[in-house]
Amino acid sequence: MINCVIIDDEPLAREGLGNYVREVDFLNLGGIGENPLELLHLIDQQKIDLIFLDIQMPKMNGIEFLKILQKPPMVVITTAYPSYALEGFQLNVLDYLLKPITFERFFKAATKARDYHKLLTGDPAKQAEDYFFIRCGNKYEKVFFEDILYIEGMQNYVTIYSTKGKYITMLSLKSLEEKLPGAGFIRVHKSFMAAVNKIDSIEPAELMIGGNRIPISRGYREMVMEQVLNKKLLNKK
Repeated sequence: MINCVIIDDEPLAREGLGNYVREVDFLNLGGIGENPLELLHLIDQQKIDLIFLDIQMPKMNGIEFLKILQKPPMVVITTAYPSYALEGFQLNVLDYLLKPITFERFFKAATKARDYHKLLTGDPAKQAEDYFFIRCGNKYEKVFFEDILYIEGMQNYVTIYSTKGKYITMLSLKSLEEKLPGAGFIRVHKSFMAAVNKIDSIEPAELMIGGNRIPISRGYREMVMEQVLNKKLLNKK
């Protein structure tokens, strides 16, 4: 669980972000403040993992606040001003959200925080998560790694074929590949990835998964053969 706080001088912004946080099961809202000074005691006591931080606020703006923190937690900037982006990232903020903030964009930042938190804590329980959520139309679908058969990429969206059905979402194949367990999935073509343990057979230019033919390009063939057949190919002695 990631403990977070919201610091924003706008009541509607605080309310909206608070509602978003309550929708995400791995976030816990530890406090809400109109300015950084109200929650400084929580942050100093290192009880907070993540700050959703506005920039333009009375008494002290968000950038000034970040500069005085000796050991800042993860920070996601939430602002209506794009001009502070460079300075924010120079201060190692995790993400930079421009208002009005959609839930989809908020969830992406929250997921980034969760992944980074895993690296910081090295918590085996957190690393054991075996699923992810994607947006399909107007809802969010949970997809388990073990259910995926193969994935097809088409420009700015991907289609995930699984044992539970087909999911289409606005993601690039590259961005999805970065989230998958490296040992379980392999790129077989510039537009296709396959679950290694779901491959039924391999032919010179394609492979079979559940009755579906997936192309193998020349550039990936050697790697596919090595990874899929490694220690699994029985030879006559």
